[in-house]
Amino acid sequence: MKEITARHFAERLERGATQAAAAGFDGLIVAPGPDLAYFADYLPVATTERITLLVVPAEGEPAMLVPALEHGGAAQTRAAEAIRIVDWSDGEDEYVPAAGLLRADGRYAISDATWAMHLLALQQKLPEARFEAISHALPMLRAVKGADEVDRLAAAGAAADATFEDVLGLPFAGRTELQVAADLDRLLREHGHQQVDFTIVASGPNGADPHHEPDGRTIAEGDMVVLDFGGLLDGYGSDTTRTVHVGEPSDEEHEVFDIVRQAQQAAFEAVAVGVPCQEVDRAARAVIRDAGYGEFFIHRVGHGIGVTTHEPPYMVEGEERPIEAGMCFSIEPGIYLPGRFGVRIEDIVVATEDGAHRLNNSSHALHLVG
Repeated sequence: MKEITARHFAERLERGATQAAAAGFDGLIVAPGPDLAYFADYLPVATTERITLLVVPAEGEPAMLVPALEHGGAAQTRAAEAIRIVDWSDGEDEYVPAAGLLRADGRYAISDATWAMHLLALQQKLPEARFEAISHALPMLRAVKGADEVDRLAAAGAAADATFEDVLGLPFAGRTELQVAADLDRLLREHGHQQVDFTIVASGPNGADPHHEPDGRTIAEGDMVVLDFGGLLDGYGSDTTRTVHVGEPSDEEHEVFDIVRQAQQAAFEAVAVGVPCQEVDRAARAVIRDAGYGEFFIHRVGHGIGVTTHEPPYMVEGEERPIEAGMCFSIEPGIYLPGRFGVRIEDIVVATEDGAHRLNNSSHALHLVG
């Protein structure tokens, strides 16, 4: 696996500045959260009312305002060589040095995670400045991954695959969704995940809810069970869905499963550099619609993934932005029959110059569990 070094963070900062300038901004304002981890290799021990902000100007040196008591941690990151650190101390007006890092009449893209109290204070200090949410102003800021990031996403995907292989050997019938969800959580951690974000276990009629929260329902013979799970390994996300069956499935269940599997494959084959993101959604949706189940596919076909498990780009109707090499995203069509069962199959893929490559490689077969 390629090491992420100081050079990578310097390149990210330079790329962020370039993208901000190209979009007509004077820079980026980055608050604690995924954006700060991505650009500065830094997250405060705890996000509190004490302001921490990274300013990446379109021209000039990046600077990060931190509480003086947290200077040591900020100075030890891999990105620290490329960032000037500015301290403020308790009892001072921290918004004076914060405003000093910005142009008084500047236009800035600011992290969605910025606390309202900090943004409002900046607006008061700089009434002529304008601020726009990064998610709207620069949604593709982190969308194209470098080889170092793809390596980590592949490792996270492999760990999720290993988790699925292990859970297939555990009993389902007679146990609750919560018990199987706990197994998924444990196995993800055993396979290296430091953080588990979700472990959806949706059995029988609960499978018709794409975001069902596992509950005390006892899984029974004859149930279709949707398993959707993921989290972070070495700072990068996994997210995979497989659908299994307790005992022998009916002909209808086989049919619906095969339609979803065909839709997933069609969407995968639609991925190509330069193709609008919405075409991936359309490819899957056409298969499901032509089979007569169009009204039961009720969500987009995919979302980006990186330092968070959900981020741009989105594979959805209306997203005309073209796919670029290095974009990583899910392909997860599904069919959800209210009151009966659901089926979803999801892989993470990376777009390359020669098409798509899967970062999940566990079997797409309808596995039978006991």
